[in-house]
Amino acid sequence: MIRPICTALAVTCLSGTAFAETCVASRYGYIGSRTASGERMDANAMTAAHRTRPFGSHVTVTSHSSGRSVTVRINDRGPFIKRRCIDLSTGAARALGMAGTALVSLE
Repeated sequence: MIRPICTALAVTCLSGTAFAETCVASRYGYIGSRTASGERMDANAMTAAHRTRPFGSHVTVTSHSSGRSVTVRINDRGPFIKRRCIDLSTGAARALGMAGTALVSLE
């Protein structure tokens, strides 16, 4: 009885592993405008825009140049520039030590 439950639990946990990618991040922040999720943009919040990740999901972003990490909540869609995978709020970019764009890992 316990073995099937453990097997099902293991399969569920393994299928839900974190999705990792390495890409270029950029900074954005249009204070007061609405995000795609409907909330007001707060440039100092730890939020980000991603093309496909669900709203409300959390992503850990690690800068390759500074080695710093920050966890952000996805609340917007974007970026809409080729070769970029995430737009970070000004606060998140500042926490990573970013100026402009940076190579990052997402997990």
